[in-house]
Amino acid sequence: MKIRIEFDEQLQEEEIIIRCSSLTEKIQKIQKTLSELSNTKEKIILFKNETEYYLNLEDILFFETGIHGIEAHTIDNIFQCKFKLYELEEILPGSFMRISKSAILNTTQVYAINRNLTASSVIEFQHTHKQVYVSRNYYKPLKIKLEEHKNSVLR
Repeated sequence: MKIRIEFDEQLQEEEIIIRCSSLTEKIQKIQKTLSELSNTKEKIILFKNETEYYLNLEDILFFETGIHGIEAHTIDNIFQCKFKLYELEEILPGSFMRISKSAILNTTQVYAINRNLTASSVIEFQHTHKQVYVSRNYYKPLKIKLEEHKNSVLR
């Protein structure tokens, strides 16, 4: 069996292709293992007072700089994060992106953007009053990412 990894910086989502002459038991096991790995939800350790919480990354709306450090916002809670924003940028999956000097957004959670041509635009989320601001410098890259996400969902 030959294993090859190809890098493509233009690729938006990782893709695994298995080429085989027939579907053997070994190939089926490889497929099952890869499926299980890709379906596991990525978690992050966050804090509230003295309690550690293990949250799925998909439940995070956004991270932002707060009074006591970096805060992670979910629909109904705010948690403290031990990472700096620049560290989060490096470790978070591609669905997260920087939207201002003080915030990183989970693009899969965006419900609406109230555009403001002269200042920051407001991002809204479903089922919560929470909002976060995207600065003018990050607005266009965000729109491109949301458009790419929309196109990948429609396929």
